[in-house]
Amino acid sequence: MNRLLLLKSAKTKPDLARILGVKPSALTHCLYIVKPENQYVQFEIPKRKGGKRIISAPSGMLKNLQSSLSDLLLDCLDEIIFLKFPDSEITRQKAKNSLFLKVKCSGSEIKQPSLSHGFERKRSIITNAMMHLGKKHVFNIDLENFFGSFNFGRVRGFFIKNGNFLLEPEIATVIAKIACYNNELPQGSPCSPVISNLITHALDIKLAAVAAKHSCTYTRYADDITFSTRKESLPSSVAKSDNNTFVAGKVIRREIARSGFSINESKTRDQYKDSRQEVTGLVVNKKPNTKKEYWRLVRAQCNHLFNTGEFKETINGAEVAGNIHRLEGKLTFIDQVDHYNRLRQGEKLNPKYHLKKDAIRKSNPSRRRYLHTSRETTFSKFLFYRWFYGNTKPTILTEGQTDNIYLKSAIWKLAVQFPKLATGKSATEPYKTLTQFFKYNERTRYLLELFGGGDYLRDFVANYKELFNAYKAPKPSHPVIIFVDNDSGPNNLINEVKRVKGIDILPAGVGVADIRQSEFVHIFCNLYLVLTPQGAGSSETDIEYFFSDADRLREHKGKSFNTIADRDKVNDLSKEAFATHIVKAQKGIIDFSRFTHLLERIEKVIDHYNSIK
Repeated sequence: MNRLLLLKSAKTKPDLARILGVKPSALTHCLYIVKPENQYVQFEIPKRKGGKRIISAPSGMLKNLQSSLSDLLLDCLDEIIFLKFPDSEITRQKAKNSLFLKVKCSGSEIKQPSLSHGFERKRSIITNAMMHLGKKHVFNIDLENFFGSFNFGRVRGFFIKNGNFLLEPEIATVIAKIACYNNELPQGSPCSPVISNLITHALDIKLAAVAAKHSCTYTRYADDITFSTRKESLPSSVAKSDNNTFVAGKVIRREIARSGFSINESKTRDQYKDSRQEVTGLVVNKKPNTKKEYWRLVRAQCNHLFNTGEFKETINGAEVAGNIHRLEGKLTFIDQVDHYNRLRQGEKLNPKYHLKKDAIRKSNPSRRRYLHTSRETTFSKFLFYRWFYGNTKPTILTEGQTDNIYLKSAIWKLAVQFPKLATGKSATEPYKTLTQFFKYNERTRYLLELFGGGDYLRDFVANYKELFNAYKAPKPSHPVIIFVDNDSGPNNLINEVKRVKGIDILPAGVGVADIRQSEFVHIFCNLYLVLTPQGAGSSETDIEYFFSDADRLREHKGKSFNTIADRDKVNDLSKEAFATHIVKAQKGIIDFSRFTHLLERIEKVIDHYNSIK
């Protein structure tokens, strides 16, 4: 049974609780026992153009409930779209570049109109901006107090009366109670965006009809409404000039008011093609792009960070110490736009194509980053600084995501024994990790040539010193630890380390030829190598070797990882499934006692670097 049908068939609170994946008693306790004011944290954040925005963030059980409700409603929305628009691009599970689909607003009934782009799957500010490229006029309207426009009765009434849902009144009441706080959808709740989009869809249809009638394009991103046209002037139904300023046309104002919203007049504007046209923060004159001054500021902050170890940023008119996580967010945003434009324009290098093969084809293996743009070069340099030079915790690189899961779970379970790796949960303090694990993805493969595996790590070691020496900031405070299996997999990596002059192999007395018997190797700078301890008779080991047979034989869907002697890689549980469904999901009962040998080596690296830095 699909999720929408399940929701429509729900009759009681226990039915809804089961759909949301919680116990009925937990749902009742959260909604009817604990006071709402004890389940929200309110704080203010500055708006970009002055003023403050009040955020009401849920906590604990209520946050989990709202997240589950959001996922449920998004699943329902996908099913509704599939039923109404079976040939729509958004319904294709493997659509090319599905993260940033370029879809056009079509009047055809078999095409899903691209009206709302905010907080929806396969939609973004980029897809919103794409709808308004190359237009003569771009007209923006902002809805005032958007989330505050949805009260308890409006949310409840929608789920009872809307033809796609038609829920039982009791179920609609519980949904509204989960979603609302102080008789409105709180800004900060995980489910406020999807509910606001569902209710505002009726307004989208009306405004899109007005736009289509006058050869305009219409989109909405949350409370930001945009009309655009290739005509010489905006139709009066959409916008009109009043004392040299543009205001929404009579028809638009009427439809917005009828739908229970009001316009923030101070943000209404028309942008002509010979000036910079912006849609949801992106320039749309020729292609979706970030503003030049935004990039220049971010680049300057990066340069200051690379040279001094710090940078400044302006918040509410005051200059304060910069936050590296905010800077990373800005760079990621810029990179998303650039990445999309590369995919769209079909340049000579697909960003998903890793540079290694290209370098081999070009017979230039020593210079693999020559195809990066200047922005990508800056982002690559920032990522290296963030993870390996200016890292605020010891950074651990493994051969893949499963190794990360094993080590994180072991550290969580053995935190009391390894205080340098984590702080265990207590009556007054939450669990806190004191290390960070590098996570591989397609962008790290492109920007840093890191994707796990011995060959990537070998190249990482070969290029590390050159990249490290590019910074003038104070030297690193924490080590970078490459953690790999002691088998044939990382042979090329180990051979690369052996070629480095002056490596320090611990404990003392272990020679380069016997590097596999070491506890750890200090390669150079803040870079270390740790291998899993050898087995009996100096035999090879991998990280799974250190799980007990009892844990390796735990089953998921009728399969186990199996013992070392009997393991069948084809028919037994995969590493990914073992890591996710056994180790991570059951870490509280997994026996990690043999992992002490691994974690001791990591702590010894931290002690060694603290003694020489």
